[in-house]
Amino acid sequence: MDFVLLSHTPLFAGVAPQELEAMLSCLDTECRRYGKGAVILRTGDTVRSMGIVLSGSVLIQKTDLWGNVTVLDSVGPGHIFAETYACTPQEPLMVDAVAAESSEILFIQVARVLETCPSSCAHHHALIRNLLSLSAQKNLRLSRKIFHTAPKTIRARLLSYLSDQAIRCGRRSFTIPFNRQQLADYLNVERSALSNELSKMQQDGLIETERNYFRLLDAAVPSDR
Repeated sequence: MDFVLLSHTPLFAGVAPQELEAMLSCLDTECRRYGKGAVILRTGDTVRSMGIVLSGSVLIQKTDLWGNVTVLDSVGPGHIFAETYACTPQEPLMVDAVAAESSEILFIQVARVLETCPSSCAHHHALIRNLLSLSAQKNLRLSRKIFHTAPKTIRARLLSYLSDQAIRCGRRSFTIPFNRQQLADYLNVERSALSNELSKMQQDGLIETERNYFRLLDAAVPSDR
């Protein structure tokens, strides 16, 4: 376990690397590796542990009865997933957590985080604050997804998402955490229709794009930030 790397993750902000080994033992953790496409958590499961991505990335997605997939979120290194369900272990998952690439996940028993341990770890309260902050940030990401999928046209959805990415990155050129299929799933549109619209947007001088790289042009973003 790379405790220096782990100490720089949002969940363990403020915890020194030398304190992490004892802290993880107290939290009853388990580390697992998953290959690309592996289902980490499945709809209908009940969980008591949240996952923190040590390497790779995880897609949070919903699959309906007909196999249609909606991507709700992409979770990268240092970030957590399934914490809401782990806090309410009687509730079955409504989503799948799938490895978008080869990934290493650290699972942490949430009950051990929420209940102050007998040894009264010095940074236990900081860990609870960090968890609350991360949960609030995730709620904001879900709110942004609602904003991006609210427009009726594919172009409007794309511009909403890409403009938000540009603002968050502070520049017109950026990469997104989705491939074309994942972006289509995230915006709730067909992949072919998404690709067609991206081509039209390039022809109209709004964007330049290659794979997951984008550069917004002209009217797409009012000015550089």
